Amino acid sequence: MKRLAAPAAFKLRERASVFLAELHPAPDGAARTGILTRLRKRDFDATHHCSAWREGLPVKAWGADDDGEPGGTAGAPMLRVLEGADLTDLIAICIRWYGGTKLGTGGLVRAYTEAVQGALAEAERLGLLEVVRAMRVGRLEAPAAQAHLPFAFLGGVAGGEILDQGFDGTAWVRFQIPLGQEPVVEAAWRERSRGAAVVWDP
Repeated sequence: MKRLAAPAAFKLRERASVFLAELHPAPDGAARTGILTRLRKRDFDATHHCSAWREGLPVKAWGADDDGEPGGTAGAPMLRVLEGADLTDLIAICIRWYGGTKLGTGGLVRAYTEAVQGALAEAERLGLLEVVRAMRVGRLEAPAAQAHLPFAFLGGVAGGEILDQGFDGTAWVRFQIPLGQEPVVEAAWRERSRGAAVVWDP
C-alpha cells in the first residue's frame, strides 16, 4: 500500500473542456474538507469539482462525488484509479471547466480516469509515493520467572517491533507485526509459551 508525500497535479483538454486533477495527502475527513473548500474557492469559475478518496491502513473508508456530473461518470472512475494504485490517506479532486461540447458518459469516464492517472504518473515521476505496511498491535504476557520469554520470541518474528513493556504481576510486551502474520505468530507463541494466547489490539 502507498501514501502520497506531497500534492501532484495533471491537466488535460478534451474537446474544449479542461480537466485539472490534483492528488493531496488527506488522512481524515477534516483534511479532505479543508482541501476541497480551498480548491473550490481558488477555482470558483470551474463547472465541477469531482472527488474520490480513501482512508486508513488497511483501508477502512472511501468515497466518491460526481459533483453534478451524470452519476458514476466522475467520482467512481477516479476512485477506481486510486484503488488500482493501492493508495490510501489521500483525496483526488478533478476540476472541470466545461468547454461547450458534451462528452457523453463514456467520454466523461475516460476524461476523469485519464486525468487522475496523469496526476498519479506525475506523483510517481516526482518520487512522492511512499510504500507503507499495515500493522497489527498485540500483547504477550509471561510469568515473572519467564520475563525474558516474550523478548526472545519476538526477536525471531520477521518484521516485528516492540512498542513498550511493563510488569503488573506478570511481564508483558506490546508489539506490532505486519498485518496478515497473526495466525503464524499465534501458533508459534502458543507452542513457545505452552498454551498462552496473544492479545490483539490491547
